Parts: sequence; C-alpha cells; structure tokens
Amino acid sequence: MSDATARTRSNPIGAATIRPQEAEHFGRLAADWWNPAGSSAMLHRLNPVRLRFIREGIDLHWGGDVRDRRPLAGKAALDVGCGAGLLCEPLARLGASVTGVDAAPENVRAAALHTEGSGLDIRYLAGELASLDLGRFDLVTCLEVLEHVADKPGFIAELAAMLAPGGLLVLSTPNRTAQSRLLLVEGAERLGVVPRGTHHWDDFVTPDELEPLLRAAGLEVVTTSGIGYRPDKGLHLSGDKALNYILTARHPA
Repeated sequence: MSDATARTRSNPIGAATIRPQEAEHFGRLAADWWNPAGSSAMLHRLNPVRLRFIREGIDLHWGGDVRDRRPLAGKAALDVGCGAGLLCEPLARLGASVTGVDAAPENVRAAALHTEGSGLDIRYLAGELASLDLGRFDLVTCLEVLEHVADKPGFIAELAAMLAPGGLLVLSTPNRTAQSRLLLVEGAERLGVVPRGTHHWDDFVTPDELEPLLRAAGLEVVTTSGIGYRPDKGLHLSGDKALNYILTARHPA
C-alpha cells in the first residue's frame, strides 16, 4: 500500500470549521471529479489559470529558474480542500512531496485511486485540518474552499499554523459582489455549469475582509490577482477581482 492510499481518520467531520452538509455535497460529486465534461468541468477550466499563478508565485517567492520543471523539488506541499486531487497531482509533478486533505472521505478515496493510476506518490487524508497531525509545509494551497467553511478566522489561523517558516500560502475564493451573484450563483448553477447548491453567495469573502483575517493569523499578502471571464478569452488572470481572486501570503520577514 503506497502513500497514495487514502487514510480516513476518525476525526469528527464538522468539529470546528467543516460544515457537514458541504462535505456531503462535494462527496456526492467524487466519482465524477476527474471528468472534464462532468460536474467539476468548471474546476478543470479553472485549474490551468490557478496553476499559472501558483507557478509565478513559487518562482517569485523562492527565486527559482522559470525554466525549471521541478521548482518544488525537496519541498513539502499541503493542499487543503483537495477534492479528488486536481491540484495535488500537478504539485507533485512540480517536484513537491504532497499531502492532500479534504472534508469528504469519498473525495480522498477518489483522489487516491486516480493518483495510483498516474504513478504519483501523494498522501491523502480526510478530516478536520486542526485534528490531523500534519506538521508544517513549505507550500500550503487552499483554492475555492474558504467560502465553504463555517469559522473563517479559525480556518485561516489553521492554514497559517501549517505554514513552515519561509513558506508560501496560496489562497483563492470568490468575491462577494453583484457580478459574482449573477454569474457564479444564479447563472452558473441555473445553467448547470456547476451543480446546484455549490455556492452560497452570503459566504463569499471580499479581499477587504480576507486581508485582516490573514494579518490576524500572522501573514502578509504578497501578490493578488483577479480571475476573470470573457467569452472570447475564457477564464484568465485579470486585474478585475469582481468574480474571483487568488493571492499569495507569507509570514513577515
């Protein structure tokens, strides 16, 4: 049995930051997660955009060579809210020793199964982040997760606690704006682009709300980009943060 096998601990899901109904919702999508035309199609379109930002953040943070195919070699990475491993696998290919954590056991089982088929060695765990004995990581990623947790200040503090000295946090989440309500909730869910019940607009967090939470957890924002959409361009990094945004943060020097 390799590290890619899912290890489901007996931690109480929903103990601190996880909402059980959110875990159940995404757990029901686990079997279809890797289907680029299925219920997670939007994540498949979003992933290359996020990876571009992450790669730029890695090179900037550690002063790496942009031509290096494995800039995370020798580094440990944690993906929180990993789903079925859409981000974990690219991080492993970039050289990292990767751990993925998700609230839904169904997701980590799907992630482990797919990872074993890809020949990668990734550790997957299910449960509440604070109750898993994970240690610290050079890179912590948490993408499209914050909007689904109950205790946002507590969750941000947990992410910061996972970050090793000199480490880098990458976080993305939808912005709470009229545009995001129209396009991400009312539009995307009614059109079937994302499953109904995926987004709750009142739980979206604005950049002005998120930055104080990061500061309170001892982190400072380094770079921020919007993730926009245009019919002629698709999803792309943008100066417009009205729909979604992604940032890097670190412990102050």
